[in-house]
Amino acid sequence: MSRITNIAFIRAKSGLSEELGRHLLDLVAPSRREPGCINYDVHRSDSDIDLWFVYENWRSGEDLANHFTQPHMQAFVAHLPRLVEGDLDLRKFAMASEPASWRL
Repeated sequence: MSRITNIAFIRAKSGLSEELGRHLLDLVAPSRREPGCINYDVHRSDSDIDLWFVYENWRSGEDLANHFTQPHMQAFVAHLPRLVEGDLDLRKFAMASEPASWRL
């Protein structure tokens, strides 16, 4: 089974960064409870208040695909057109190494 890293860069529309951040942070707890979630972390740029970054690791591609079908993700996606500037920059990677702190 190949572990998957998903990275998303998300730019808020001007004046909507705080609201986007609240929606992103609302995803953390339910995402971390999903089967196969290793970690799910939200970051905000220190130099660009409208730029957010989600870093998540999943046990498998199937777990990641299932994540996108969850009600909390579907609710988040419904807000995107109003909150996000441009397209999401989503990048998926196969994990090549395993940090010692991960014990699965």
